[in-house]
Amino acid sequence: MASIIFLLLLTLSLTASAQKQTNITRGSLLTPLANSSWLSPSGLYAFGFFRQRRGLFIGVFISGISQKTVVWSARRNGDPVPSNATLLFTRDGIVLQSAQGEETLISTQPASLAAISDSGNFVLYNSASQIIWQSFDSPTDTLLPTQQLKAGTELFSPVSETDLSTGIFRLKMQNDGNLVQYPVNTPDTAPYAYFATDTGGAGDNVTLNFDPDGHLYLLNNTTGLNIRNITGGGYPTKETITMMKLDADGIFRLYSQNLTQNGNWSVAWSSTSDKCSPKGLCGLNGYCVMNDQKAECICLPGFEFVDQGNKTSGCERDFDAGSRKDTMVELSNTDWEDDPYSVLSLTAKDDCKQACLEDGNCEAALFTDEKDCSKQGLPLRFGRRNLQSSNLAFIKVGRHISTTDRKEPVIEEKNPGTGRKIRIISGSFVACGLAMVAIFGMIIYRYHVLAYKRVSGNDSTELNEHLGASY
Repeated sequence: MASIIFLLLLTLSLTASAQKQTNITRGSLLTPLANSSWLSPSGLYAFGFFRQRRGLFIGVFISGISQKTVVWSARRNGDPVPSNATLLFTRDGIVLQSAQGEETLISTQPASLAAISDSGNFVLYNSASQIIWQSFDSPTDTLLPTQQLKAGTELFSPVSETDLSTGIFRLKMQNDGNLVQYPVNTPDTAPYAYFATDTGGAGDNVTLNFDPDGHLYLLNNTTGLNIRNITGGGYPTKETITMMKLDADGIFRLYSQNLTQNGNWSVAWSSTSDKCSPKGLCGLNGYCVMNDQKAECICLPGFEFVDQGNKTSGCERDFDAGSRKDTMVELSNTDWEDDPYSVLSLTAKDDCKQACLEDGNCEAALFTDEKDCSKQGLPLRFGRRNLQSSNLAFIKVGRHISTTDRKEPVIEEKNPGTGRKIRIISGSFVACGLAMVAIFGMIIYRYHVLAYKRVSGNDSTELNEHLGASY
C-alpha cells in the first residue's frame, strides 16, 4: 500500500511539474559503489552508473520503477568503466577519473551547472544559465515524452537487451521530411529502406515529436503543421509513463507502463508486425523465416552461423571454396538484395541454374519473373522468406573433399559378380597349390628317411663282418 501511495505521489509530482530538475554543482561526484547516481526531483529518472552485460557504463535511466530501464548512454561503444572510477563535475565538464588519476571527458562542453530533470533530460548550462548541451539532442536508441528527433538525426538500435552498444539498424529523420528505417552502413536511398512515412518533400525542418500521452507525429516546424500522425496517443498521463525505443530487432515500438501496478513494460504500438521486415536481421548469407510469430534465421545451403549465439552475425561457408565439387541448390519463395554482376534473359530455370554452375565467378543466381537470371557474388544480403513471391534462388554448394577422396584412383569393376567369381576361382587355385606343395613335401621327407635307414642298415652289417674276421 505504501509503495502505491508513493507512486501516486510520484505521478502527481511528474504531472504538476514535468520540468523540475535537480541541479548539480561543480565539485559533485559519483562512484559506482556509493552515491552512484544523481536523481531527478521525483526520483523517476537518474543520471549515473548503470550495469549491463559488458560491465559498468554511464547514462540516464528510469530509476523509480522495478525494472531499471536505460534511456540514454554516454560513450555507448566505449570500454566499460572501471569499478574504482569516479565521475566528477568540474569546470571542464563531466569527467571520468580513474584510480590512477587519468581523466576522460564524458561531455566536451565546459559548464557552470548540470541538471537531471523529471523529463529524463540531462542538461549542461553555461554561466548565463543557457543550455549548452542536453541528452535530448543526442539520443541513442530511445525517445522520451517531450523529446524530438530533429532533422538529420538518427536513433541506432542496441546489439541486444543486455548489450547497449550500437547495433545493426537505424531510424533517421531525414532532411527531406521523411522518417525512414535502414540497416546501418547503407545509403539513404529507397532500395535499402524497410519502413518510411512517405513524407519526403515535406520540408527541411520536420521533426518527430513525442507527447506525454503517447502521440507520435511529424511536425513541420516552419509552418507549424502536423504532416503525419504515427500513433494516435490518448494514453493516460497521470498513472502511466511511456517511451519510444528502436529495439535490437530493428522495429521501433511505443511502450507504456502503469506506475500504480508496478508491472512491466507493454507494447502499445509497433512500426510493423512482421518481425522479418527489418533488412539484414539475419546477417550476411542468412535469411529470415517467421515461425509461430517469431523470427528465425536460417543459413544458405552449405553455410553455417559465424556465431551460434548471435544469429545476426550471419553465415559463412562450411566447405573449402578451392577444394570442392560444385552443385546447385534451389531455394524458393525468398527475397534478396539484387546486386548482380551479370543479367541474362532466360525463360527456363534450369538454364539459369546451369549458367551459374558453369561460371567460376557465379556463387548464386536469382531467377525472377521467369525471364531474368541475375548472377551474384557473395555475400547475399537482406534475405527473407516471402510466400507471396515466385522468385527462385540458386546457391552454388561445394562437396567436402576428404583425405579418402585424395588417394590414388581405384578402377571400378563394371560387373561386381564377375569380379567375385574371379576372386573365388583364384582363391581355389591358391589353396590347391598350397595343398600340393604340402603333399610333395611329405613325400620327399619320407623318401629321405627311408633312404637314411637303408644306408644305416648296410653300414652295420659290413662293420660286424669286419670285426668277426679280426678275431
